[in-house]
Amino acid sequence: MARKLSMDWWMAGTVLLLTLFGLAMVFSASAMLSIRASGSSVGFLFKQSVATALGLVALFAATRFDYRRLRNPLIIWGLLLACFLMLVAVLVGGTRWLNFGGFSFQPSELTKLALLIFLADLLARKGQPRDGSRNFVLPCLGLIALFCALIYVQPDFGTTVTMALITFCLFFIAGMPLRILAGLGLTSAAGLAALALRADYRRLRLLAFWNPDLDPQGLNFQVNQSLIAIGAGGTTGVGLGQSTQKLFFLPAAHTDFIFAVIGEELGFVGCVAVVAAFFVLLVRGTRTALKAPDAFGSYLAAGITLSLVLHAFINMGVVLALLPTKGLPLPFVSYGGSSLLISLVAAGLALNVSQHAS
Repeated sequence: MARKLSMDWWMAGTVLLLTLFGLAMVFSASAMLSIRASGSSVGFLFKQSVATALGLVALFAATRFDYRRLRNPLIIWGLLLACFLMLVAVLVGGTRWLNFGGFSFQPSELTKLALLIFLADLLARKGQPRDGSRNFVLPCLGLIALFCALIYVQPDFGTTVTMALITFCLFFIAGMPLRILAGLGLTSAAGLAALALRADYRRLRLLAFWNPDLDPQGLNFQVNQSLIAIGAGGTTGVGLGQSTQKLFFLPAAHTDFIFAVIGEELGFVGCVAVVAAFFVLLVRGTRTALKAPDAFGSYLAAGITLSLVLHAFINMGVVLALLPTKGLPLPFVSYGGSSLLISLVAAGLALNVSQHAS
């Protein structure tokens, strides 16, 4: 019989520190851009602070109920239906966001969490998916493929790839036979490669990644400016708020490339601290998944941990020119209310699972 315990305070503390650190870095990276856009240095900080307040309330709420209630079919299918309708709405509107009086929401962020809950429930009900494709793989992949297609055409290829990776990892954790995993992996890799090469700008990004010296003022400009920022920071950085690359040299300095600003202002030490924080989340999330009292809690904690950590390391890999450029934020740190809000809700659900033990 599961019993209620204290939540994992290592995980909770790490999430809170990353979130507060993100507020400081968003202000540092966006102040001049905000002045140019609105005349105030705190425009982006204000919106991020609102998202932080809402997210922390949502995180607390996510820890206060029995997470197994999420297995209610009305909740799962209601979430999926809501996500489907929102994705269709943004597709019709020709943008990735739904706008509400000066604030915006990105449905793909909620869709990732809804699909994780769906996958965790399905894997828990099916047990080890050893029966191959007909009873499990095809229905599961069919639904995931539908949502990934809607996200892909926004276009948001980075989120599509990440969702495919998380699904593959959860199948592996669930004990799917290696022959089926290998087939899925090869098929998915081929499909994603074909999708990546369909659009001219994606082909150019891949070309720029494989040829770092190509077109330094065009294709490789953003990555070069990112590496300049990282290099300028040295060991301890130039000081908080003192970055020069954020002064309209480095595009997306407050969003996808905020890790470069961290490297410049706080140096190698600051970068290692951020990496260490996500490593703590990986360790504590894995511990939570292993100690969960039921399969649903285990898959849910594992999926959330994979989502947060994969996003983080893909983002940092892009900033360091180790991966092709993708539009993925650094969880808890980058500017973006949708990403921050859903990341905090997801962390709250993982903390919820951590409060239970066999």
